[in-house]
Formats: sequence, C-alpha cells, structure tokens
Amino acid sequence: LNVKKAYHARYKKSLEEDVAHHTTGEYRKLLVPLVSAFRYEGEEVNMTLAKSEAKILHDKISDKHYTDEEVIRIVSTRSKAQLNATLNHYNTSFGNAINKDLKADPSDEFLKLLRAVIKCFTTPEQYFEKVLRQAINKLGSDEWALTRVVTTRAEVDMVRIKEAYQRRNSIPLEQAIAKDTSGDYEKFLLALIGAGDA
Repeated sequence: LNVKKAYHARYKKSLEEDVAHHTTGEYRKLLVPLVSAFRYEGEEVNMTLAKSEAKILHDKISDKHYTDEEVIRIVSTRSKAQLNATLNHYNTSFGNAINKDLKADPSDEFLKLLRAVIKCFTTPEQYFEKVLRQAINKLGSDEWALTRVVTTRAEVDMVRIKEAYQRRNSIPLEQAIAKDTSGDYEKFLLALIGAGDA
C-alpha cells in the first residue's frame, strides 16, 4: 500500500494503471490483480477454505489451466497466512509442493512468474536467495539485482536470506559478495547485510 502511494506521488498515476499499460495477456491477468488487491495482514486462517482452495488449485494445475480465474483469484487475494495454509494442504493432500507441479513446462514464462509469486508469498527468503545467487554467479555480477535485493530486504528479512544462502550455496553471503564486488560498493553491501554482526 505504501509503495502504491509513493508510486502515485512520484509518477502522478497509479501503479495498477502502469502495470496494466506495460503488460499484456497472461502477465497482465496475474499482475494487475496482485498490485490491486488489498490483503488481510492477520494470522487468522480458515482451514475449510484452505482445503477447498487447495483442491481447486490442484484440479486447475492438473488440467494445465494455469491462467484460470480461480487460480489467479486465490493467489492474488488471499492473505499470506491463508495462502500458506492452502499450499500446505496442497502439499499434504496431493503429495507435491505446488511449485514442483508448476514446473511441468520449464520454458513457460507464465509458470515461472506464478512460481516466483508463490515463492515470494510463502518463502520470500528462498526467492531472494535465488535472485542473489543468480546475480552473483553471473559472469560479472548483476549489480542491479544485487543492489535491489540487499537494499530492499536489509531491514526486513536479511538474516533469513543469509541463512537460506548459506544452506543452498555452502558459503556465507558475505563471502560471496566480497568475492564478487570491490571497493566502496562491496563495503556498502556488506554493511547493509550486517556482515560481522553477532
């Protein structure tokens, strides 16, 4: 909500308007509701709803109806707690995590977007770990992606991102950044991620 307000103040138009203008087709169908929806932020969960929506998601994904309105409605409107409950139920009832089932066609760009959206809501530290890993492991780092993740997540969940990075890559994030960057930029990033903090 704050990002939307800041966007409107800066560009004199709504984020929804620009997302709708700059996207088409299936991307627009998912992204516009995502930026338009006002989500409940609390922890209250309806388990009956989680069970029924897990089945809806499973049926639509099994039938390869990835862009179905019901899939988009569930992903774009449910609270984080409710979505987590639904996806946990999906996993236990159908034997696979939803993101595994969404890898049916690895070249499908919409499925990549849908997996990223789900990962951002359910395990953001894993999503941002992947962005950092890909930014650092490029031939020459992707400074834009590296800077974006470090600066936007520093005060939010950097500790969990660092833990996820260490688990996935077997080296601390600090070491990977120090190896891939230099000078003031390196010092800036290391300070933001809390390098050396106990």
